[in-house]
Parts: sequence; structure tokens; C-alpha cells
Amino acid sequence: MASSPESELVQNLNNAVVWSPEYLSYSWSPEHPMNPARLDLTMVLAREIGLLEGVEVIEPDPAGENDLLRIHTAAYVEAVKHAGESPVPSSMIDPPYGLGSADNPIFPRMHEAGSIIVGGTLRAAQEIASGRTRRAVSIGGGMHHAMSNSASGFCVYNDVAVAISWLLENGFDRIAYIDVDVHHGDGVQHAFESDPRVLTISIHQHPATLWPSTGYPHEVGYGAAQGTALNLAVLPGTADAMWLRGFHAVVPGAIAAFEPQLIISQCGVDTHREDPLADLALTVDGQRAAFLAMRDLADTYTDGRWLAVGGGGYGLLRVVPRSWTHLIAATLDRTIDPGTAIPQGWRDYAHRLAPKVQLPDTMGEGADISFQRWDGPGGGRETGVAQHDRELSRIDQAILATRRATFPLLGLDPDDARD
Repeated sequence: MASSPESELVQNLNNAVVWSPEYLSYSWSPEHPMNPARLDLTMVLAREIGLLEGVEVIEPDPAGENDLLRIHTAAYVEAVKHAGESPVPSSMIDPPYGLGSADNPIFPRMHEAGSIIVGGTLRAAQEIASGRTRRAVSIGGGMHHAMSNSASGFCVYNDVAVAISWLLENGFDRIAYIDVDVHHGDGVQHAFESDPRVLTISIHQHPATLWPSTGYPHEVGYGAAQGTALNLAVLPGTADAMWLRGFHAVVPGAIAAFEPQLIISQCGVDTHREDPLADLALTVDGQRAAFLAMRDLADTYTDGRWLAVGGGGYGLLRVVPRSWTHLIAATLDRTIDPGTAIPQGWRDYAHRLAPKVQLPDTMGEGADISFQRWDGPGGGRETGVAQHDRELSRIDQAILATRRATFPLLGLDPDDARD
């Protein structure tokens, strides 16, 4: 098939995919786990499988400084500029800025690389706000750990927080943010935990077992915003069926009660069982089911307005390209059967990059993604299979901790499975 131009905002039937090859300049170091090759491999797979055929192409612009200052301090933005223009030893960087660490090493043109990521997510938000599109996705976005005055967790600028801030000034006053990355969405929660106009929901590996060690159920927001921060912390080893049980026991009820005008999804795929940096056990099939569930929530509660971004994910060849190609497909209302064979063109391309990696054969993993819905405290545990019952008990404890901390603040009964 013919390849698409290298810079694009792909539009199809009121849906959009934001992309720029400049996203690939967000490259910390050759050894860093956040390798931009994962983005390139995703776009190559999307093209080779025919997902982007017949689409119009437009390029996003970098975010301007005024938009960065919606979330970040002027001193921090200047520090990022200075570090990227003339890299210096980490000992010479003011520690509060978080630059020069193993997670966030200094690299040339950091400011420009971070700005194009923010610009892509901001452009997606603007397309939705203008009414030109209902859904938009930017796989380069999702830098959810960046704080107002520091880089954190591989994130320079917080693109999602900037986009939310812009949306709040441009016609929206009820925005729901759903984060399914394996790590807690701490930067976005922190930015809006006192703002009742923004609901943040994060489903992540338990903070006692994984960085950034935040995202406990008792973190519910402050002041008038109490109840607008929800955290479902799941234990290591949680796989598709239990993760999906937890998602559906917490997220739909909170979304229905909040009545958002727009849903934003951070779609990190480091929840996968092969991810080298975390300990959950989802499959590509389970991640695809999560994307479709969030899209369905947008169709039900926000007239289809859905902005999706990427995030974490360090299975560079076997996981990220397949999962995010399914995410792009969900945005474009195009279905890719998980049993679909991986195109030979992508396999050849990936083999040249990593000749020793065993590449996947199909777009899914043949996983059974059926799950038993939560039906209230004490429900659904008597199966007679010890391991299954233990897993069910663990996820139900997490569900109840989250629901009991937040659902009453949303006007919901935490023990009623109908909410």
C-alpha cells in the first residue's frame, strides 16, 4: 500500500488522529526505556494494515509558551530551555526541576520536543472543541507525570493538563479524565485535585508496589472538588478479567454521576504482562477492550466527544504497536479483528530494527477477555477454584476501597452494584 505523508492530522468521518514525525525527537537517551521507536512502529503498522487509507492529512504545531504556562511555572520552562540548549552535568541543574536524573536525563532541544507533544494534544482538543471532530487521538501524548515545576517519570511537559486547562477556558466545564496507565496519573490529578470541573480517574498498580507511590483510594480531591479524584489501585499480577471487572465496577458509575461534556483517556499500555517496568498481566486483547469501553462511555455520556492519548508502554515491538493501532482504530470507528495477521511489510521493518526479537504474528493474543461483573460486596466469590477466588477477593477489596472513599461524595451508594 502507498504510505501516507510524514506529518499528519488524519481525519475520517468526524474522527481524527494527530501525528507529527517531530514526536520522534522526544528521545531521552539510546538506553532509555521510553524509546520513540515505539511511536514510529505504531504508525508504520497502522499504515501497513490499511487503517489510514483514504484519510486527509494535517500537521499539528508546537505549543506556544503561553499555553505551557497554563500549567508550568516560567522558571521551569526556562530551565528546560536552558538544559536543552546547552546540556550540562546534572549536578548543575536545580534539583527541584527534576532534570538530569536517570529517569529524566537532559537531551538536546528538550523544550522543542516537549512542546510538539503538548501541541499535538492541544490540537486534538481544539478539533473537538470546534466541532470539527468528535474523537481525536495523539499517541505521542500522555505525559501525565510532569508537575508544574519539575520533570517527572519520563515527562517534561504535561500535555494533558495543558489541554484540559485550555478546554476549561473554551466552552467546557465538566471534563472527565480516565488514566489506564500502570502508573498513577499523579501530575494530572495534582493539577486539578481542587477543581470540581475536572474528574480524574486512575486505574494503576498499587502504589505500595510501584512508583510514584501515590494513588491510594483515600486521595479524593480537596475542598469543593472532593469526590472528583478516584483511584483504583490493583495488585501485581492482575490480569484481563479482574482488571476489567474493576474498571466496570468503578468507572461507568462515576462518569454517569459526573455527567461530563468530554472524556479524555490516557492509554498507557505498560499494564501488559510483558512490560519490563511493571507487574500487571493484561494482554493486547484486554487493553483493546479497555479502549473500546472508554469510547463507549463517550458515546453514551458525552455525545461521542473523546480525546485519547498514549503514555507509558515499553514493550517496544511486541506490545505498543499493536495496542495503539487498536486505539487508532477505535478512534476512527474501524474494527481490526485481533486474529488479523500482522502485515509482512511491518514485520520486515521491525526485523531490521531488532533482528533478535520474536515478532507477533497476529494483532491480538487470543486471550479470553470475558469477565464477571461486580455485583456488590461479597458477590461472585464462590467458584470453588482457589486461585480464581483469591484473585476475585483481591480485586473486590480494591473496588470497595475506591467506591467507599468516593462514591458517597458523588451522591452514589458504594455498595449498590447498579451505581
